[in-house]
Amino acid sequence: METQLYQITDPERDAAVLEKAAGILRRGGLVVFPTETVYGLGGNATDENAAKAIYAAKGRPSDNPLIIHVADPTEAEPYAVTSDAYYRLARHFMPGPLTVILPKKDSIPLSVTGGLDTVAIRCPDHAVARALIKATGLPIAAPSANRSGRPSPTCAAHAAEDLTGRVDMILDGGDCEVGLESTIVKLEGDSGVLLRPGAVTPEDLRRVIPDLTIAPAVTAALGEGERVLSPGMKYRHYAPAAPLVLLEGEEARVRAFLIEKAAERGVGILCFDEEIPLMPTGAVLFPVGGKADLETQAHRLFAALREADAAPEVHQLYAHLPPMDGLGLALYNRAIRAAAHTIVHIT
Repeated sequence: METQLYQITDPERDAAVLEKAAGILRRGGLVVFPTETVYGLGGNATDENAAKAIYAAKGRPSDNPLIIHVADPTEAEPYAVTSDAYYRLARHFMPGPLTVILPKKDSIPLSVTGGLDTVAIRCPDHAVARALIKATGLPIAAPSANRSGRPSPTCAAHAAEDLTGRVDMILDGGDCEVGLESTIVKLEGDSGVLLRPGAVTPEDLRRVIPDLTIAPAVTAALGEGERVLSPGMKYRHYAPAAPLVLLEGEEARVRAFLIEKAAERGVGILCFDEEIPLMPTGAVLFPVGGKADLETQAHRLFAALREADAAPEVHQLYAHLPPMDGLGLALYNRAIRAAAHTIVHIT
C-alpha cells in the first residue's frame, strides 16, 4: 500500500486535504491523524471491515477494544447509551483527553469493541482531529498509530516509522501536547471505574464522579482469565526494544545506582534533567524532564523510549519508578507495562 503524507496545521486552509482523508475513511481506508494525546490510526467506526483493517495494520489482538472519536460529546447518541453522568463528565473534560465507556448501540459493530457490549467514546481536543471527524461525517475508531506493543507515537514521524505501507494516509499535525493516551473511565450508573489513567487524573474525576474506584489492572498485571475492558489493560504495551527496569527506593540510593550503571557499556538511562550533570562522560542518556515536572515527563516518555530504540548500542534501560498519585499514576501505568512489570527496589 502506498502511504500519502500531508502536513496539516490549519483545517480551514487545508480543507482539501481533510476532504481527501475523509473520503478515504468513508471508503473503508485508514488515516493516521493527530490528537492532543497521541497520534491515532483511524477507520470508519461503523464499518466492521475497517475495524479489521485497523487490527491488521497494527498487528493488534482483536479482543483489544477500539476507541470511538466524535467531534462533539452529543454525537455519541447514535452509538452509545448516554447518561447524566456522561454529560457531567463531558461538560468538565470534553473536548479533552478523556474516554468514557458506555453501553453500545447496534450501530457499532462488535469487531470495533473487541466483542464487548460497551463502547468507548472520546471527543479529542485537537483542531485537525475534530475537523477530520466533521468532514468524514462518521465517528472514527482509532487506537494509537503504532505497531502493537511499541511506544505510542507522539509525532507523525513515529507513526510513519511503524505504519508506512500499512495505511492510506498520514496527517502530520506536529507534536502531541499531552504525550500519553487518554484517561479511560467506565460508568456504572452514577459511579465509575478508572481503567486507564491519563491527563485527567483520579482527583479530577472525583470532583464530578465522587464514587470512583481504580481497577486493579491500572497498577498491576491483568489477572489470569480476566477480560480486557479497555485498551492497554492486558497486553505488553509501550515497550522499547531493550529491556527496561524500573527502580524504586530512597532517592540518593537510586541516583547512585543509576550513575554506576550509566558507566557500563550497552546501558541507557531515562534520567531527570537535574541528573544529567552527575552522569559519567559518555553515558547514554534519554532525558525525560525535571523530577517534579510530571507534565514534561508525560510529554517526553514515549519519545524517550523511541529514542532508545534508535540507539543500537543500548541493550538495557533503567528508569525511575514514577509516583502513583495525580498525573504520576498515568506515568506509573505506562512505565510498568513498558517494563513488563520489572521493578527493582534499591537498598
